[in-house]
Amino acid sequence: MGRTIKFAESPMEGHPDKLADLIADALLDEFIKKDPYSRVSLEILLISGMTLVAGHVSTEGYVDIPGVVRQTIKEVGYSRPEYGFDADSSAVLTSIEEQSPDIVLGISSEGAGDTATVVGYACTDTESYMPLPISLAHSISKKVSHLRKSGKAPFLRPDGKVLSTVVYEDNKPLFVKDVIVFCQHDPDISLDKLRDFVIEEAVKKLIPKGLIQKETRILVNPSGRFVLGGPAADVGQTGRKIVSDAYGDVAYSGGSAFSGKDPTKTDRTASYLARMMAKHVVASGLAERCMVQMAYAFGLSEVIAFDIETYGTEKADKERIKARLLEVFPTNPKRMIEFLDLRKPIYKQTACYGHFGKEGLPWERLSHLDSFLDLQ
Repeated sequence: MGRTIKFAESPMEGHPDKLADLIADALLDEFIKKDPYSRVSLEILLISGMTLVAGHVSTEGYVDIPGVVRQTIKEVGYSRPEYGFDADSSAVLTSIEEQSPDIVLGISSEGAGDTATVVGYACTDTESYMPLPISLAHSISKKVSHLRKSGKAPFLRPDGKVLSTVVYEDNKPLFVKDVIVFCQHDPDISLDKLRDFVIEEAVKKLIPKGLIQKETRILVNPSGRFVLGGPAADVGQTGRKIVSDAYGDVAYSGGSAFSGKDPTKTDRTASYLARMMAKHVVASGLAERCMVQMAYAFGLSEVIAFDIETYGTEKADKERIKARLLEVFPTNPKRMIEFLDLRKPIYKQTACYGHFGKEGLPWERLSHLDSFLDLQ
């Protein structure tokens, strides 16, 4: 209780690590389009002039990997040679092998496709039941990218990120302490013009009313010039932004990356189900905050450990809430995939600006609230 500070960062889609995640999930979607039962585990490495796609894939379909890679890079905005990395001139190298027969055996027995601990979280901070710091960082990061891609800010380049910090009092958001935006830009734009534009057109339009106070600090490119960016300036790799993919520093991280993995990988699918569970607890009024934790072991068909944390905000007995969650939501790996209808090409949209809190994703549906009414 008392005052605390919570943090979150949101890389833009042109950030090297996020571009790697985006390519991995774009490829996953293409494999699933051709064969919904494709088993995919991909890693992407990006550096100036080169994209490396490596991993294990078992599928009945064919995917033009270089074509998908280049199209994804172009959609993000790396389409000009002066960026030092662009879709047409980047070499695409592939090293793809069949999925291990030992892994196939474990999955075929309806067991978990990986050993993993997973976390799901929800709270009353925002309408999406996401923590305010990560929700704010994602919204500003996405807005800056939209302004660039829409043509309203042609002086912006694809790379960038947003850091937000929020002061809480008694676990309630009190005010936004910091919003720091880093955005890549053309060399001929003045920093004053860049800063004024980003602050007025993105930051101030997205911070909720009442959360800007005299202590609030808004900075844009505080280190100055940011012309060279993307894979030309820093290596990009899948799975290096797992905290920003989830809940910021508000909840624990299960430790696993999501992008490039088909739904038999329990660390991805069970994380989605855990979010759905936590969101139902909060949305039904049973708690103001809820974290769901689960553990899986490769090849075993049921959850190994299951627990929830409601931080003293629960309105019903925690053991009854836990029991009801296990009654309503399937924890068997195969049934989770069926329950969430995950054998569809829905993954590219998750790769940037968070895997949670987005409308239209199956794990965000509040489809079983009636099952919790009698616990209130």
